[in-house]
Amino acid sequence: MKIIKLDAIDSTNTFLREMLYDNQVENFTIVVAENQVSGRGQMNAVWESESGKNLTFSILLKFDGLGIANQFYISKVISLAIYDVLSTILKVKISIKWPNDILAEGKKICGILIENSVKKTMIHQSIVGIGLNVNQEVFKNLPNATSMKLISKEEYDLDFVLEELADSIKKYISILDKNGFQEIDELYLERLYKIGIPSMFKNTLMNEVFMGKIVSVSKQGQLNIEMEDETVSQFSLKEIQFLK
Repeated sequence: MKIIKLDAIDSTNTFLREMLYDNQVENFTIVVAENQVSGRGQMNAVWESESGKNLTFSILLKFDGLGIANQFYISKVISLAIYDVLSTILKVKISIKWPNDILAEGKKICGILIENSVKKTMIHQSIVGIGLNVNQEVFKNLPNATSMKLISKEEYDLDFVLEELADSIKKYISILDKNGFQEIDELYLERLYKIGIPSMFKNTLMNEVFMGKIVSVSKQGQLNIEMEDETVSQFSLKEIQFLK
């Protein structure tokens, strides 16, 4: 595993992608930045991170035989890998908020951005960007954000946390490479935020608020919600919003 450390960069995902244009880059190569000035989250949201306090990095994953129909499994295994590390270190309630935000005690501690490279019907490789709040203690205008230090009151060595995450990602990618889809599905659902709990949601396309409960996630990554009339509706990322 090769780790490339940078002082400041616009985006580790962009840097790693540009490396691939001109170089042979080995599997599990990591680019980590002390200060990422233009980090991105889901749906082009900006990922804000205090310089030198957190982990902002991207990792290259290469696949041999992963069909595009199974691309959401990449999101699942990365979420599970981070879940395991944080659960072990922090000893608090960690959950995966669909599709792949990581929550600690109900607050967002980690975000994931996945960019896939596809050849015909197969995923050739993925660049996975991860932003984990480690030692930052103040989050301006982000009341639902937290960090490892805020939870445990301890300072963490960033290199140690990065190595733990890399090892956990390798473990879960190995399961995926062996087509361990059922095991991944079961673990993901067990750790899913608000699974089976009646909750309020907003249908953003219809601008309607409704009560429902998450019952499963489709193979393609859509959220399946059982409505009050016991029918099940399916939602994609831009179609639904979690409400308090």
